Formats: sequence, C-alpha cells, structure tokens
Amino acid sequence: MASAASCALVPSVFLGKIPRRVSSSSLPRNSWGSRVSMSVSTGIPEPLTADTIFKDYKPTCGFLFPGQGAQSVGMGAASENVPAAAELYSKANDILGFDLLDVCINGPKEKLDSTVISQPAIYVTSLAAVEVLRAREGGQDIIDSVDVTCGLSLGEYTALAFAGAFSFEDGLKLVKLRGEAMQDAADAASSAMVSVIGLDSEKVQLLCDAANDEVDENNKVHIANFLCPGNYAVSGGVKGVEVVEAKAKSFKARMTVRLAVAGAFHTSFMEPAVSRLEAALAATELRTPRIPVISNVDAKPHSDPETIKKILARQVTSPVQWESTVKTLMERGLKKSFELGPGKVIAGILKRIDKGADIENISA
Repeated sequence: MASAASCALVPSVFLGKIPRRVSSSSLPRNSWGSRVSMSVSTGIPEPLTADTIFKDYKPTCGFLFPGQGAQSVGMGAASENVPAAAELYSKANDILGFDLLDVCINGPKEKLDSTVISQPAIYVTSLAAVEVLRAREGGQDIIDSVDVTCGLSLGEYTALAFAGAFSFEDGLKLVKLRGEAMQDAADAASSAMVSVIGLDSEKVQLLCDAANDEVDENNKVHIANFLCPGNYAVSGGVKGVEVVEAKAKSFKARMTVRLAVAGAFHTSFMEPAVSRLEAALAATELRTPRIPVISNVDAKPHSDPETIKKILARQVTSPVQWESTVKTLMERGLKKSFELGPGKVIAGILKRIDKGADIENISA
C-alpha cells in the first residue's frame, strides 16, 4: 500500500516521425535483465510521442512486485546463500544506515511493519528475489523472457528499478524518502485504512457514500485500492473508517479488516508527501524503461521519464488501479507471471481475478 542520481537520461527522440523500430542499443541495461527491442506499428495516424512507445505492448511473461503489507519476519533469509542478493542488502545498509537484512530476518515485527522500514525492506527483498531466481537453473532464461512488469503501490518502484528506469541505489533513496514522507503525512492527521471483503466496487462506493453522509470533511473516506473482485481497501479519517466498519454488514459485506498501516494511503491525506516526492524525483535522473512498466495510477505503461516522475508523485494520493492492471494484462495476452518478493499476496489477487492465472512466487 504500500515509496539521488547517477542514471543518464534517454533523449526524447520519439517526438515527430514514427520510428519503425526502437533499437536495442537505444534502451538502457541494468543488472536485472537484457536489452529488449520493441517493434512499433507504423499504421497509427497520429505521431508517436515520447510517452507512447509502449502503447501497443503485447505481454507474454510478467514480473509482479508486492507492496507494503507483504513483509514478514524471516524474509530475505535465502539471500544469505546468493552473493548477488546479499550484496543488495549490503548496498542498502550504506544508504539506510542500519543492517536491513538483520531486521528482515530477525525483526522485531513491530519494527519491520513500520512504514519507514517496511517499504525499503520490501523493495530490497523483491530485487534480491530476482537474484535468487537468476542463481537457479534456467533462471536467467526466465528473466530474459520478461516483457512487462508492474508492482502494487510501493512495488511500482521495484518494477521501475527492474526495468532500468533508475538504479537500485536511486530507487532505494526514493523509497526511503517515500516511506518517511508517508509516515509524516499519516502522523499529521487521524486516518486509517480498512479492507472491505465480499462486495463489488460499486457496492463499496455506495458504502463509502453512506459513511460520508455521517462525517465531516476531515473524516471522508474513499476507495484507495481496487485490488480484485470482493477485496477493496477504503482509506480516510478514522471516524469515517469506523462508520464503514459499522455499516458494512448492512451492505452485505462478508467482513472488514482494519489494515496495519500508518494512515490513509492513496488519498488526499497523503498530500503533504507529494511535494517531498516531487523534489526528490526532480533530482533523480530517470531512463526510459526497457520494458513496459504498468502504472498504478492509470493502469497504462509510460515511457517518458518526466511523465513517470509526475505519476509517481501522484501515486500516493491516487487510488491503486491493480484490478484494471491485471485484467488488461490478461486481455493483452499475458501467459505467465512471477511474483518476486515476500509473501503471496499478488498470487492470491491474480487467482481471484482469473482462477486459471499461471503465477509462481519467487521469494528471497
């Protein structure tokens, strides 16, 4: 529900004439995958812009990265036996100023669950999982076959790092600041999140409307996470969330689950975090991702670095469009997915959307 600058900008060479092909030499490389060349249709009437080179993407194999809430004490233990994975934790220690792997493996749970720790922990552990996969037989072939990626809230940063939009280090610095900014925003207001189980999104919206009729402006609630049919997270003022919990049964909800997060993520309650993220993103040089990275904000891939920066700043106050993302990937032809990182939250969501979804978890 889950958050600077050595990369070189890719020039905006996509404006004007439509290129027949974006060559592999013009795309960035990183330690998580190979260069990928992309064919671009020449049959579109309007010019292709710097932000639409992935417009006609046709996914076959995807890497999906978890968000805040997937953490658990003991995660990262497998990384101790994979040098490339262990090295990521070592790099993280220099940026974070503490032994991240020790917290991941040994806790305590209360520390790992805090927003400022869990976001960097999940980011690093998820990218460590890529290295765990690479180390196994056939793992590099799987990594090379990935042609789309995305992540749930915080996981979008992990996906962008995997796709080469920014370095591991720059991504971690952004995630660290994101966690701190979101925690500070949560501390500034009395807010909360609750999962509503067993209703479709229209019914959850009606439930929110009914709750909002009974509370003042500072306690309004909104759908914050469109996860999958029957599971939508609502964020807002504590009083509004309490009304949602009280009214849920009358709307035929199966149950509500108060989420162990700092506050009302993905709503206007996070507005104080936006300016801090904007400043950090402005100081971070982004590349065009080498493969499509699907945005949480609009369920679309973006290729222009400046557009990606704006979307990442908006992401903390915008609802997570995960259900739309997954459905679109399936409709466009996605055959195989891998969930890289702690837990199996994403696998569970995919199965709710498509029982036949082929997804494998790779933990670290």
